Amino acid sequence: MQPNKSNQPSQDARFDALTQWASEQLNEAVQLVPASSDASFRRYFRAQTQENTTFVLMDAPPERENSAAFLEVAERLQQVGVAAPKIYGVDLTQGFMLLEDLGRNTWLQALDSHNAETFFSLAIDALIQMQQAKTAGLPSYNAELLHLELNLFTDWYLAHHLQVQLPPALAKDYQVACELLVQSALAQPQVFVHRDYMPRNLMVGTPNPRVIDFQDAVLGPITYDLASLYKDAFLSWPQTLIDKGVQEYWQKARAAGLPVIEDKARFQQQLDWMGIQRHLKVIGIFARIYYRDGKDHYLGDVPRFFTYLAEVVPQYSELAPLQRVLDWVVAQQ
Repeated sequence: MQPNKSNQPSQDARFDALTQWASEQLNEAVQLVPASSDASFRRYFRAQTQENTTFVLMDAPPERENSAAFLEVAERLQQVGVAAPKIYGVDLTQGFMLLEDLGRNTWLQALDSHNAETFFSLAIDALIQMQQAKTAGLPSYNAELLHLELNLFTDWYLAHHLQVQLPPALAKDYQVACELLVQSALAQPQVFVHRDYMPRNLMVGTPNPRVIDFQDAVLGPITYDLASLYKDAFLSWPQTLIDKGVQEYWQKARAAGLPVIEDKARFQQQLDWMGIQRHLKVIGIFARIYYRDGKDHYLGDVPRFFTYLAEVVPQYSELAPLQRVLDWVVAQQ
């Protein structure tokens, strides 16, 4: 099945309008060059002024992206000392934003086996700050949203990519497993959740890290962002490094007064099950990005998430229904 590119909006008119808006904001004619893009409909460009100061321009089509949420969440993060980018200009009607330029060096590029332990310790400190942000008014990571995310696995990866449907008995198994994962997530203490806290969305800077791509923040399970950090879409880490980081987080979070449960084994189960929910969701999202949005550079990372699932699911007898589903899916590939 080929991806659908027919619904991609024309970008030329938006680029011209963004260039004009940027020039007005900076009081001089500027040229924009691509800075980055992501898995959403947002695009980023870099502008350099005559004084050699650079800024980043966000193009977020208002019918596709909620720029107001970006503004509101950035303020929450800055209030607790998390280094989110400064915002210098906004046009919510057009979906344009003038941002501080955080540079070109993401943690995805900077991390290696020599500095990973030091970097992850910094990420844990920033995460603990972030989890103390105000949550009043944030959307809730509720049962409906958690189930919708789990359905992405069957609706997009199985139906669109593999072009299969689960047999009735396995479909029931998947529902049973999903309910277990959702109830585990809902039973956790609920805090500020970034929802994509991983090296690609952390920038090397002062302080380190600078945090981006936070506009989808919710009130949700306390283990979610920790699972995102260590079970990354693009990098895999030794279990010894992960175990050490999880222990560090658990100790620091408790010392900071966050509502982390005292039973370390129970915390580990919550973290593992939260990771499983995210892995299934991401597999579905990567398929959706390809078939719906025409972006082909994410499907190649799907095997990493099946590896994560294979490492964790067999550890829990309660998840035997999910193991049966995964065994069947692997056989279809």
